[in-house]
Amino acid sequence: MTLHEDASSLTSDLVALRHDLHRRPEVGLTLPHTQERVLAALEPLPLEISTGTALTSVTAVLRGRPGGPAVLLRGDMDALPVTERTAVPYASETGDTMHACGHDMHVAMLVGAAHLLADRRESLAGDVVFMFQPGEEGFDGAGKMIAEGVLDAAGQRVVAAYGLHVSSASVPGGVFTSRSGPMLAASDRLIVTVRGAGGHGSAPHLAKDPVPVLAEMITGLQTLVTRTFNVFDPVVLTVGMVRAGTRHNIIPDDAYLEATVRTFSPANRERMAEVSVRYIESVAAAHGLEVDVEYRIEYPVTATNPAETDFLAATVAEVFGPDRFARMENPLTGAEDFSRVLNEVPGSFAMLGAVPPGVDPATAAYNHSPQATFDDAVLPDGAVLLAELAIRRLEREAADA
Repeated sequence: MTLHEDASSLTSDLVALRHDLHRRPEVGLTLPHTQERVLAALEPLPLEISTGTALTSVTAVLRGRPGGPAVLLRGDMDALPVTERTAVPYASETGDTMHACGHDMHVAMLVGAAHLLADRRESLAGDVVFMFQPGEEGFDGAGKMIAEGVLDAAGQRVVAAYGLHVSSASVPGGVFTSRSGPMLAASDRLIVTVRGAGGHGSAPHLAKDPVPVLAEMITGLQTLVTRTFNVFDPVVLTVGMVRAGTRHNIIPDDAYLEATVRTFSPANRERMAEVSVRYIESVAAAHGLEVDVEYRIEYPVTATNPAETDFLAATVAEVFGPDRFARMENPLTGAEDFSRVLNEVPGSFAMLGAVPPGVDPATAAYNHSPQATFDDAVLPDGAVLLAELAIRRLEREAADA
């Protein structure tokens, strides 16, 4: 049977796995149910399996030809603290947690790839490392798995690494897309606590109100970005969390914000860390208030290797047809901790359109939305591409050795 035929025969199992994970999503680095389901799905296969110490990761090694190279395939597993508002029959049962970014799809596709490759282990030109990773959504799970040795799990450093990410909008269903070089932004966090002095809402002159000062910071940060940085080297700052007060007529002691900062160049990343902190401190000082401010460095730019991305594009065209791959014109301002892997070894990363049939990609709910939905029909294609990348890359590396 061909990879396509084998993947088609796995579809019902992959869909069942994905739906189970979707019903029981887990956030962060500790995903006990998810890990249990992955281990059960891999149990029949001839894999060398290990689990993480600092996180509930699963690393599985499939041995091919002795003495051959190794490649890595990655799927992230964690969900988001989002209350689901879809009408799917397998909606989250947790109430406040959802697979709004499609990581349940990634798990199912990587499990599918493991089954496809295990059936072909005798002809594999080397080893395959399967990286089932918790904590992508802001917990640096990839960094922690690297620290625990995932890149060397086969006994040697992998020669290449590949990952897939589904998209609930923008990309037409079934289409793969990627680009060479910077593909996703660096992601950092700005954390601010303005410290004032509380009082009665009717007498603000007797207090030190941190709320309008925080509001000034929020709007001023947007102006700072547009008036400080070159529009052709983008910087994006979004305040996603604001907290202050307990009642409408009480001036609080403190006001708090967290913002995400996205950049594409090391120079802008370094400069943003400097100017944003200086601006926050200056605004607080102008109002006679104290402030605690932290600029926290998180994920680097996700930059794909040009040769590996050309290889990925050619593989998609040969396996699925040339109309199934589209080059991304511009990078995305989203971020990924797969960037940690690509900083260590050559590789590439692709988006896969999973927009449900009949839904316009231009108006569909985007990843992280409580209304985001993903089409199960792309699961076998994702598994096939991951398997094909491993097979072909091992063959090429072995031939060049």
